[in-house]
Amino acid sequence: MADKEATIFIIDVGAPMGDCHNGRVESDLDYSMRYVWDKLTTTVAASRKTWTTGIIGLRTDETRHLGVVQDDAGYENISVLQDIKSMSMSSLKHLQTVIKPSSTETGDALSAIAIALQMMSIFTKHLKYTRHIYLITDGTAPIDDTGVDDIVEKANEDGVQVTVLGVDFDDPEYGFKEEDKPLQKKQNEAILRDLVSKCNDGHFGTIAEAIDEMYNPRLKPVRPYKTYDGPLTLGDPNDPKHPSPMSIHVERYFKTKAAAPLSATTVVATAGQATQSQTLDGHEMGGANFAAVKQARTYKVEDPDAPGGKRDVEFESLAKGYEYGRTAVHISESEWNITKLETTKSFTILGFVAAYKYEPFLSMGESCMTVAIKYDERSQLALSSLIKALHQHESYAVARIVLKDGKEPLLVLLAPGIEPGFECLYDVPLPFAEDVRSYQFPPLDRVVTITGQTLTTHRLLPSDELSFAMSNYVDAMDLDTFDTDQNGQPAEYAPIDDSFNPVIHRINQAVRDRALHPDGKIGPIPPALVRYAAPPEDLIAKSKREIDGLIEAAEIKKVPPKSKSKRKRETVKPLSGLDVDALLNTQPKRPRLVTRDNAVPEFKQALASATDLDHVREACKQMGEVIRDLVTDSFGDSLYARAIEAMSVMRAELIELDEPDIYNTFVRGFKSRLLAGEFGGDRREMWWNVRTSRLGLIDQSQSELSKVTSEEAQEFLKAK
Repeated sequence: MADKEATIFIIDVGAPMGDCHNGRVESDLDYSMRYVWDKLTTTVAASRKTWTTGIIGLRTDETRHLGVVQDDAGYENISVLQDIKSMSMSSLKHLQTVIKPSSTETGDALSAIAIALQMMSIFTKHLKYTRHIYLITDGTAPIDDTGVDDIVEKANEDGVQVTVLGVDFDDPEYGFKEEDKPLQKKQNEAILRDLVSKCNDGHFGTIAEAIDEMYNPRLKPVRPYKTYDGPLTLGDPNDPKHPSPMSIHVERYFKTKAAAPLSATTVVATAGQATQSQTLDGHEMGGANFAAVKQARTYKVEDPDAPGGKRDVEFESLAKGYEYGRTAVHISESEWNITKLETTKSFTILGFVAAYKYEPFLSMGESCMTVAIKYDERSQLALSSLIKALHQHESYAVARIVLKDGKEPLLVLLAPGIEPGFECLYDVPLPFAEDVRSYQFPPLDRVVTITGQTLTTHRLLPSDELSFAMSNYVDAMDLDTFDTDQNGQPAEYAPIDDSFNPVIHRINQAVRDRALHPDGKIGPIPPALVRYAAPPEDLIAKSKREIDGLIEAAEIKKVPPKSKSKRKRETVKPLSGLDVDALLNTQPKRPRLVTRDNAVPEFKQALASATDLDHVREACKQMGEVIRDLVTDSFGDSLYARAIEAMSVMRAELIELDEPDIYNTFVRGFKSRLLAGEFGGDRREMWWNVRTSRLGLIDQSQSELSKVTSEEAQEFLKAK
């Protein structure tokens, strides 16, 4: 495919295009322009200088075009609205103002195609271009078909793809036929269909089908990108003592590449009068009164002699330091090279592993493919032998690759790939030992008690009835054969090629809509993006018996929503209105004592059973004593983690109860006594843990009833 593209849109703006037909509430022109705007905004978003676009208006009130004498008969009411050039936001805004329904009903569509072919020929010359011409019309204006053969010959000679999209044109394949069609429109459809059929690369259809297709996400083709070019070795070819080293000259390309959504750029609205267009980092932002945001960073150090007690320092004078405990350890630039691994570009096979021993969850990142270098029969034969050997022995190879000198090494798994006429080695990155995390989970089919007893029947284990119901449900909701193919045979309902990333394509759609309508609403989510967001209704209806059986076997019941209140803890009142807890004497008269061995649960229980603020204060007082005792009795920092956990729970509970003053009073006294050495000596390291855990004062941003500002809270965390 050529890197350069030239596209011309011929848009019929005649007076009839301003009317509404076939039950639509928007004009034929606005309806047709949905497809054109989608094409143009996609081109603008691509920001490719080599993707050029021209716009020709058909049945315009005036006649304005280049290369053809305006007095020639048959070329009236045709205007070039935009010469072939790169699309930008400013040109998109300009086209929105000029593409409007005219008051003219005459204009020859074939003449407009002839002008488009001449514009295309002048612009592209004989260079390698992909050429497209789109004609969007309702086909109600008279067409002179005497020059059809000349137009077809010119289009085929220049390799132009001609596409005709008509408003309410008949399309049996799409399943649309306009009733009571005017004779003139019927004749024009036949002429245009004949034109397209004679072109080597021609397409004819109704605009409705094109609009439906535009809502399906378009996959962006990615050009092959070479990641490595060099030898693939087994053993050391430079070591004469090695018995049989192997070296194959290969090339490595990306096979799969993770797609990412569009990234946003930070801008700021400029003051003063708006300009027509401004640029941001070399990109034009037409019609937007925005300016670039420049970020600057300054570094200051304390200096008593400088104004304000601080002075600025240059970035070059900074040194790297690493935190070791509470000390910053400096590493000079001369010693920095010790931490970097010196590597050279290489691709070496370290060993082999049986395919059945490889766990799929070890695959990480994007995949690549390795092929032999072109025009090197020796390398192609050697790589083919290696691929076939791996395939026959059902084995994989483990290799170490360094993409270029100085880059970090990667471990990759090489798997053979054999297709008709093509052989390669697929590879995926492997984790290093530090990347593997081992977790132990309890078994799913039994419960092991604390005493070591094994139970196969337990409330946490599914019963035979539940397992049978779940098995039936899974079989009934099978998607592998729910859909049908073109031949009416069962097919997969959600194939991987038809499932799209809704984040990427929805953001692209939102950006295109906002580019066209800065103040309008974003269009609805395309059905293709949410098609698989929920199971199909027909399948649910078909599987209703299995679903009801599963609900009954699992004893699924609807849980009533809990009423959440930040200020008060509401209790359920009995219908009789009597205080059952008081009658049964189950409500404790005072908060439960908070002990050191079980401080956190008992503190929460004490707050839950508190009937007034005095009980809350008593529970917090006891919790504070526990925290201070933990710090005092701690051997080194052995009990600091328990104290931090208790402070964190105490702080969170008091924020929820809207009593920040109780915690702030506690933490102020805790800090002063801690730094004064009243908790068994120098315990300043405990305050460092309080700072890193952000357990200081509760400020106004965390509780509206707090009297502490954010600045005071930040200052309080400092140890003075």
